[in-house]
This record gives sequence, C-alpha cells and structure tokens, in this order.
Amino acid sequence: MFEKEELERIEKGMENYESQVEKVKQKFPERKEKFVSTSGYEIKRLYTPIDVSDLDYEKDLGFPGQFPFTRGVQPTMYRGRFWTMRQYAGFGTAEESNKRYKYLLSQGQTGLSVAFDLPTQIGYDSDDPMAEGEVGKVGVAIDSLKDMEVLFDGIPLDKVSTSMTINSTAAILLAMYIVVAEKQGVPLEKLSGTIQNDILKEYIARGTYIFPPQPSMKIITDIFEYCSKNMPRWNPISISGYHIREAGSTAVQEVAFTLADAIAYVETAIKAGLDPNIFGQRLSFFFAAHNNFLEEIAKFRAARRLWAKIMKYRFGVTNEKAMRLRFHTQTGGSTLTAQQPLNNIIRVTLQALAAVLGGTQSLHTNSFDEALGLPTEESAMIALRTQQIIAYESGVADTIDPLAGSYVIESMTNEIEKGAEEYINKIDSMGGMVRAIEMGYVQKEIHESAYKMQLAVENGEEIIVGVNKFKVNEEAQQRKILKVDPQLEEKQKQELKRLKKNRDNEKVKKALKNLENAAINNDNLMPYIIEAVKVYATVGEISNVLRKVYGEYNETIII
Repeated sequence: MFEKEELERIEKGMENYESQVEKVKQKFPERKEKFVSTSGYEIKRLYTPIDVSDLDYEKDLGFPGQFPFTRGVQPTMYRGRFWTMRQYAGFGTAEESNKRYKYLLSQGQTGLSVAFDLPTQIGYDSDDPMAEGEVGKVGVAIDSLKDMEVLFDGIPLDKVSTSMTINSTAAILLAMYIVVAEKQGVPLEKLSGTIQNDILKEYIARGTYIFPPQPSMKIITDIFEYCSKNMPRWNPISISGYHIREAGSTAVQEVAFTLADAIAYVETAIKAGLDPNIFGQRLSFFFAAHNNFLEEIAKFRAARRLWAKIMKYRFGVTNEKAMRLRFHTQTGGSTLTAQQPLNNIIRVTLQALAAVLGGTQSLHTNSFDEALGLPTEESAMIALRTQQIIAYESGVADTIDPLAGSYVIESMTNEIEKGAEEYINKIDSMGGMVRAIEMGYVQKEIHESAYKMQLAVENGEEIIVGVNKFKVNEEAQQRKILKVDPQLEEKQKQELKRLKKNRDNEKVKKALKNLENAAINNDNLMPYIIEAVKVYATVGEISNVLRKVYGEYNETIII
C-alpha cells in the first residue's frame, strides 16, 4: 500500500525515533521490559506502515459484505440495523423464566437467549437422582414439551429470534421448539434463531457431553439435514469459541480451535451428502469478548477472513453467502470479579465495544453481579442498557469497520490469522479435530495457557483491578443476590410426576421404541425425536434411549 521509497523514509525516521526513545527511557523507564498480547506475541512500542507493508487492500480487506469479509458480512452493517441485543437468561421453572423474557423484551431486547439447567443439558429429568440439587440452578429446567409451552407462552415465535444454548440434547430441545411453534400456528420456514449444537467444544472445554464423538457428530448432521430441508432461516449450529476462551485459551487458540471444530463439522456434513454451498449459509459462530481491547477487535476480523478462505479454498465453496462468518458475542464471564463487582460494568462496556467494532451480529452483555450469583432484574437491565448506549449514543455504529487501516489493528489481525492457521495445520497433521480431541492435544494446550495466565495474575505481571491491586475493604457491603427458591425443584418434580401419570404412556413407549430402531438403523433421528416430543416423552427418556444405543463418553485423561 506504500511505495518503496516512502517505506525507506519511514524506516530512517524509525531509527531516529528509537534513538530518542533510548535516551528518554534512561530517565523514564517503560512499565515493562516487554509487552505481550494474551496470545503471547510481542506488542510493539509503535506501529507504522512498515508493519502492514505487504497488505493488499483488495485481497486482505476488501469491502463490507464481500470476500474475504474482513470488514464485515453485510454491505451496510449497523447503518442498516443494529446487532441483535440478545441477553442470555433462564433460571428456575419455565414460568419464572417466561416472566424474565417478557421483562427483557419490554425493555428493548431484540432476541431471546435461553439458558438451560445442568440436568437438561446432560439429558436427565428433574426427578432423576443425578439432578438432585441442580434443578433450575444455572438455567431453566425443561423436562418435557409442557415446560417448553410454558417457557414461550405469550411470546410469538414468528416475530422473535431465539437462541438456545444446548448441545448434547440439542435435537430434543429443537424438536420441542418446533412443536411449540406448530401449536402457535407458526410454519417452520418462519422460525429464526440458533441452536448451539456444538458438541466438540464440550469435549474440549465444558463437559456437558453424553455420547462419544462419532454418534454425537451423526446427530449434529441429522440436525443440519433437517434444518436445511425445513427451516431455511434457522442456524442449526453455533460453533463456539466462547467456552474455549472461558476455559483459559488465548485469543489465537480461540480462533484456531473454533475454526478447526467448524472444519470437522463441514467435513462430516459433506460426507453425509450435504452441499456446503447450502448448509454453509446457516453456520453461525459464537465468540467471547475479553479485556484486551485492540486484540479482541483484531481477533474478530481475523476469524472472519480466515473462515472465508477456508470455505473458498479448502472446501471449494462458490456461494459467497456460505463463506461468511456470522457470529454472536458474549462478554467474558471469567473476567468478572466478585471483588468490587461494580467494576464489572466497565469491563463489560469495553468488551461489548470491542465486539461491536469487530462486527458482531448479536451480543450478550454480562451482568455485573454474575460472579456472585444469577443476575438480578436491575443488573440485567444495566447490561442491556450498556448495549443500547453503545448503539444509540456512541456513534461507533455510524460507519463500518472504523478501525480498519490502523497499523496496529491490521498488524494484529495478520498475526492472529497466521497463528490460528499454524494451529489448524498442526491439527490437520494429527488427523483432524476429533482425533486431536481424543488425543487430549487441544485440552492440554488450553490448560497450559490458563495456567500461564493464572501465574501472571498471582505474581502481579497481569493486573486485575480490585483483585491483585487497588483492593478495598468490602466487608460492610451487602448486595442483593438472586437465589433460586429451593422449593422450585420440588414443584418441578411434582409437575413432572403429574405429566407422566396423565399422558398416554402407550404412545410414549411406542415413540421411544421407534426412536431406538431409527438410531440402530442409522436413520435421521429428528422426525422420530419430534414424534416422541409430541406425545410428551421427556428429555431424560429420549436421552436414555440414545444412551442405550450409543453408550456414554469417558473423558480423555490428559497427562
């Protein structure tokens, strides 16, 4: 982008500048001997055109809405409409969560994001001994279609986009959503939203898996196929880097491992006969936004560019819509502190701003009290207002990719893309992501990064305001914390008992047997799960049928 003579002049100017710096440093030493990003590469004192001298505008940046999508996936981005403000919520019973959803929608939220409790996530009913003490704690308890009907009561599913954070039992919860929509009279082609359905990151970073990788991948492909044929506006997967980052990965690892997961899903779908030019249009992604402001912005841009190249050159995709990396962002839960919790409002604001400057399609902003407990109504509203102030008052959404051309942003974008490519190449050499997970390679890389970061915090190299510096005495402060009423668990169990007594159990038995046969015969499971859901078979009953056929996964021991 610069003439050779101009670059030579800048190089001479840099030599003069560096000599001045050395003199100044003798009197005013820099804060650190070396500044590094969270991914470990050195952050230079100053960035100039030299650092982006090989940048090709058309090849590396292009225009918004055009390959390689570095500058955004839509031609007008937020000048057309803002990102979807999708606050993640769910706790207790379906009735309690329904009230919170209606409140958030009344305050200007533009999409729903459902959090499910742990038993629902790993395929246990609320009355199962394994669910004891966990019902409704980290999300809403959903045992059957009846709960789903209550959860979305009074919420028109043809007008609201819904995201569901569910993985091992994704097919079951999607089936319930489909049947609720049918009961509302909403045709499948009008449903819009996303189901997370990303099982590989569960083996890597989160742990809410049920079945071994191969049958899990088969179920995901079934969902892809069903949605491709019946739900054109639905995203059948949200390939998640968020949980990888929350487990302790660096920004580069977050991009690399997320895209490596995505490669595995695309390969599996192609083997099943699906066309990446079609199903690729409905792939979506999910990233974290952490505190290193400039690196986070560069991370989003690098991920978008790298994925476009992967789809075009690796998989031969010709449909540009299938090359676009569309992503949801959530601010970093692991960055929130129980100490001085109001500081979290500032952290979340910076993280949300990075996501917007990075071109996110939807955004969840964490509540400041989440390190203490479930968000209160007040803290949830402040989190939503954070997005609204960025959207309506800051002016950053008035132009597209405002930091493009910044020497540091473009250099960091290149650095992250290069580092992620190196990881992907290494995973390819191992035989792909599933094999790398089975070997424990990915998990070990994340563990080592998390350990290094924790050491840096403990020895004071990394400052966490209010934790290892700028501490205050907080003993006298009392904060309102939302706690789930323990009686709700008993109420949920009683409702489930009533359901099992009053439904047609012969129909349930028949539907579950049909599902078992379909799993044995390797048929697409979605139609059979939908039929089981319609007769009020529960999440646990359906999961147990599949456990019987597929078995359960035992975690790889990492040495």
